[in-house]
Amino acid sequence: MSHQAIHTADYPNSYYLASRKADADYPMLQGDEQADVCIVGGGFTGLNTAIELAQRGLSVVLLEGRRIGWGASGRNGGQLIRGVGHDLDQFAGVLGEQGVRELKLMGIEAVQMVRQRIEQFGIDCDLTWGYCDLANKPRHLDDFRADREELLALGYGHELKIVEPDQMHSVVGSDRYVGGMIDMGSGHLHPLNLALGEAVAAQSLGVRLFERSMVTAIDYGPTITVHTEHGRVRAAQLMLGCNAYHSGIQPQLAGRVIAAGSYIIATEPLAPALAQQLIPQNMALCDQRVALDYYRLSADRRLLFGGACHYSGRDPADIAAYMRPKMLKVFPQLEHTRIDYQWGGMIGIGANRLPQIGRLPDQPNVFYAQAYSGHGLNATHLAARILGEAMTGQASRGFDLFSQVPHMTFPGGQRLRAPLLALGMLWQKLKE
Repeated sequence: MSHQAIHTADYPNSYYLASRKADADYPMLQGDEQADVCIVGGGFTGLNTAIELAQRGLSVVLLEGRRIGWGASGRNGGQLIRGVGHDLDQFAGVLGEQGVRELKLMGIEAVQMVRQRIEQFGIDCDLTWGYCDLANKPRHLDDFRADREELLALGYGHELKIVEPDQMHSVVGSDRYVGGMIDMGSGHLHPLNLALGEAVAAQSLGVRLFERSMVTAIDYGPTITVHTEHGRVRAAQLMLGCNAYHSGIQPQLAGRVIAAGSYIIATEPLAPALAQQLIPQNMALCDQRVALDYYRLSADRRLLFGGACHYSGRDPADIAAYMRPKMLKVFPQLEHTRIDYQWGGMIGIGANRLPQIGRLPDQPNVFYAQAYSGHGLNATHLAARILGEAMTGQASRGFDLFSQVPHMTFPGGQRLRAPLLALGMLWQKLKE
């Protein structure tokens, strides 16, 4: 199928869409299907849970309301960074010191899961190693030193190097930062090509994938029936991987995750010398502010610059006009560079920033994973491994840990949730 044949209107018009390696085109669900497991959501969570379950011998039907990788999975910054959650020590009271240590180790292991998935199925997604945390203040550099000590104590097997203020131009061509920490065990990739490659992998294992098959209702019980406009799936187990795009089918889960807007611009391809000046070692980079900047070079030397976490529920009318000044603060040398693509999307964030992985308390055969809070690339793959174990009755240390942590339902219902969070965000920025 030619690239033009895909209904591009189904996806945001991003750089990723323009540079995809393959076209997914899976049928719409029509009529009845039966399976051991029905999965709702065709992003990284759903695709990888499908792969994990199929590898363990279960029959799987996956339903995606729009297109494979349509949500955050196919439009994020492409940064593959170690760790799950933020400030994991806050959970010591619930999980104990050993439990917290296990979570930290899983956050490291999660990146290896992505590496293995790409290698196992030969997925062409521009995987590139090298990442640098950027310090906006001297205090951040102190934090990096502490992070480095902790990671080394956990047995981290990749190079971790503190970048002193006078060495910053070795990683970024900007005068904005006062230090950094290089991590050669994190990196970047093309997320839509990863998702499309994982869909092909799932199908090769016998998973039945359906696109444009929005779920309209779910009948719970020992056998679950999932309804779409033109069909239904009967299954013994259900997994909900909708994250920021719940569309009301499971209010209990939707109330625990808030959708925050994040935005990306992609420049025209840069001259090799300019690309080399901006990011000399072709790393992914991210700063430490509340409304963080994150950026990297694409395989064809465009700068992909993202950030501006928005809780208002309203996207900027002109993303490029909104993001370009932020980019120029970091890289004034791009003043005359054209912006070729602009897009945004929703990331799912929970109140305590820890991914939510578990089963519904009143429905023991319904599992879920959501709220990756900006660490979705690796955390989704970890969640899928944990769900694959739990849903096939294997003892899962990860499932036991994650499902023990209580998660707050955001106050204010559907309409007030975002404005309340926007106020909290503003307060964090003022403190900063």
